[in-house]
Parts: sequence; C-alpha cells; structure tokens
Amino acid sequence: MTKHKIVVVGLGPAGPELVTAQVASLMQSGIRVALRTSRHPSAVVAPPAATSFDSVYERQPNFESVYSAIVDELAELSSHEPVLYAVPGSPLVAERTVELLLQRHDLEVEVLPALSFVDLAWVRLGVDPLTGGARILDAHRAADDLREWGSPCLIAQCHDRNALSEVKLAVEGESAVILHHLGLADEQIVPVEWSELDRTLEPDHLTSVWVPSGVKSTATAFVDLERLTKKLRNECPWDREQTHESLTKYAVEEVYELVDAIDSGDSDDMAEELGDVLFQVMIHSALAEEQNEFSVADVAVGVHDKLVARHPHVFGDEIAPSAAAVRSMWEQRKLAEKGRASLLDGVPKSMPALAQAEALQKRAATVGFDWPSAEGPLDKVREELQELLDADEGHRSEELGDLLFAVVNLARHLGVDPDTAMRAANRKFTARFNAVESLAAAQQIDLLSLDLAALDELWNQAKAAERSTD
Repeated sequence: MTKHKIVVVGLGPAGPELVTAQVASLMQSGIRVALRTSRHPSAVVAPPAATSFDSVYERQPNFESVYSAIVDELAELSSHEPVLYAVPGSPLVAERTVELLLQRHDLEVEVLPALSFVDLAWVRLGVDPLTGGARILDAHRAADDLREWGSPCLIAQCHDRNALSEVKLAVEGESAVILHHLGLADEQIVPVEWSELDRTLEPDHLTSVWVPSGVKSTATAFVDLERLTKKLRNECPWDREQTHESLTKYAVEEVYELVDAIDSGDSDDMAEELGDVLFQVMIHSALAEEQNEFSVADVAVGVHDKLVARHPHVFGDEIAPSAAAVRSMWEQRKLAEKGRASLLDGVPKSMPALAQAEALQKRAATVGFDWPSAEGPLDKVREELQELLDADEGHRSEELGDLLFAVVNLARHLGVDPDTAMRAANRKFTARFNAVESLAAAQQIDLLSLDLAALDELWNQAKAAERSTD
C-alpha cells in the first residue's frame, strides 16, 4: 500500500491570529486537511472540506483508544493522498496522536513548529521555565507524575472537573493557578487554594493548571538528599574524613537496625531506618563521584537496568509460572552476566553464617541439587547429630558445622527463614531471662547466689507466666 506524507501542523493556543503564516498558507494549498478536533478557536482557518475526528471521541471508550483510532484513520487517508494533520497548540507539546504517529515506521511524517499554550502560560505567569525548573505534565497521568516530579509544574489537558479532581487528590498541595482560555477574550487566570482546585470554574479543553510550589516529590526528595550529602562532605569535619572502608561498619549497623525495625512492626521506625540505609547509599556514591568513579545516578540506572534484564517474564516474552521459577531464572542470568565459573560464586563471604548457608543451598537448588522433600534434610539432621555425639574433640567443630548446615537445609524445606527463626529464639530467650531477673529481684534473691536448680525453677516460673499471657 502506498504511503504519502503526513505533515503535522499546530493551530496555536488560541485564535487564528496566533496561527503561523506557514500553516495558514498550507491550509489554502489544496492539500487534504484533517483536524484532530474542530473544537478549537483557530480551526476556522481550515478549509470547509477538512476532515474532523470529533466523532472518534464518541465511538471510543477512553482517550488512548481515541488517539490510536485517529492514527489508524490517518494512515488510511495517507494511503490515497498526502495529508495535512492539524492539532491544537504545538504538535510536540502534550499531543499523544503525534507521539503515536512518530512511532509508526510505516508512515512518512513531517512535523512543523507552532506556538503552544505553554508559550502563553509562561508570559501570563511571568515564569522562565529554564531558571525555574518547571515541568509540563499531562492531567491524565498527573497522579503518578506529581508524586514523582512534584512542583513547579504546568499541567495540561485539564478538560473537565474529573481531571482537576484527580490532580487535587494525587498529592497534598498548597495552592495553584488555573489558566483558562489563554489568548481569548474570556481569558481567566485564577489563583486558588488546593482544596478549591476542582470547584472554582468549569474547565474545558483549553484549561491548564500551574502548580508553583508546595508539592514534594520522589525526584526532588532524592535531589535534596544528594545535595545535603555533598554539603556534609564539604563542610562537616567528620563526614569529610570518611572513606568507603571507614563507613563499612555503619552500613552493616544500619541494615541490622532496619531489620530490628521491621521485626518491631513500627512503620515510623522502619521509615527512619530506611532513611539511614539510604544515606549510606548516598554518601558512598558521593565518595565515588569525588573520585570520578560513579554517581548515585549511575547506581540508580544500574539497578534499574539490571532488574529489567533479570525480569524477562515481566518486560519480555519469557514465562515464569512460580516464584521458584523466577528465582532459578534470576540465578542463571546472574551467572551469565557476571561470567562466573561456579553458581556459588558471588555469595558474600562476609554474610552471617546462617544466611550464607541458606544462600549457598538456594543457589545449588536452582540446578536441582536439592532434597525433594523435608524428609531428606530431617534424616540428615539426625545423621549429623549422631556424628557430633560420636566425634572426638578434634572434629567436634567440624561436625557441629555440618549439623548447623543440615538444620538450615531443613528450615529451608519447611519454609522457615533460619536467620529469622534464630533471632526470634534469641528474643524469646532474652525476654525469659529478663523475667527471671525480675522474679529474683521481686523475691530479693541474688542471682549469683543461686545454683542451677534454683535458676531453673525461676526459668520455669517465667515460662509459666509467659504462657498465661498468650
């Protein structure tokens, strides 16, 4: 099928006086004209025979379907003759149909420049977007984009109250400015409190919203933390003298404190400890950036790309029917990526022993080196326990290690995390021993004066009291 050129032009942000001379001339050149919508003040420059896609909006269930259908119809039109496709504003500003057209490799598309609503908005607001760091968002995606990017931002496509409500409910803002019918006789620029964003006027397709400040976002929060970290490196004597090596113990300590917070179930505590862990990422990245090695952006991009590559069942065509299958695919891809000779290479040598044993066993299990059920490791525990009991003094440490390794294997098959189970046992022991101390104090008994039988009696009392509260 022959494909003729589709020339995309913009009708400007308001009336015909803001349409470029080039577009006005093309409209009268005899070329087939197609309007995304005739509901635009400068659509009057189009010839009477121009095609309009207004009816597509009524036939399709949502905007994305509308835009896809328009592109398909443009492709069909261009198979017969060249097409001049006119859109409101500028073709490359918040215009989804043009974005879709440019993704089509089977079409010849040329885009001509035009004035956009943002050009009028910056003038009316007195804002230089370059120095102000403003972003342009689409109301249909504003909920996610606002949380991600925050303010300042100019939000387009605020065509009805529902769109404004979605913007209002996306974040907790402070104030905004509604820009309505810019460049037309009934232009309105209305500052509003955030709570009144969807209650002030009746919006339409020529309505946008300026959010000057007051919306904290993921992106700005990370930038603020990065700047703070670099300031500490420059101005704080303690931070300035740190190295990767000197900070290692703090990284380990912060992770353990995070684990304690997770165990406690205190979300505020968990958020605080996650922040401490994040600061470790930031300061190590700042140190590396000072040596021209890598930055925190490199860290983020690296883990992003790695996660995409290791999840082909999410971002590709592979199928993973279970979590076990995902784990196996993950380990195989790591092996290929790292160029490792052994599947067990890369298990950190500094990991706590229980966690390291579990990691080694899981790696081996990905290629089928594993017991089919818990019966196998249970028998192995019995076997290793007997070998420990039979061992001479020189082999007891080795046999105890074998027994612990077998216990970890049994825990794994029972679906129990051995490290978590061990920490729970430690907490239980601590609580009971504290209860023993309290009982001794209440009875005015010195623990050091008690023999094992007396201590065991207090221990049993502590256990009984614990059960009575369960």
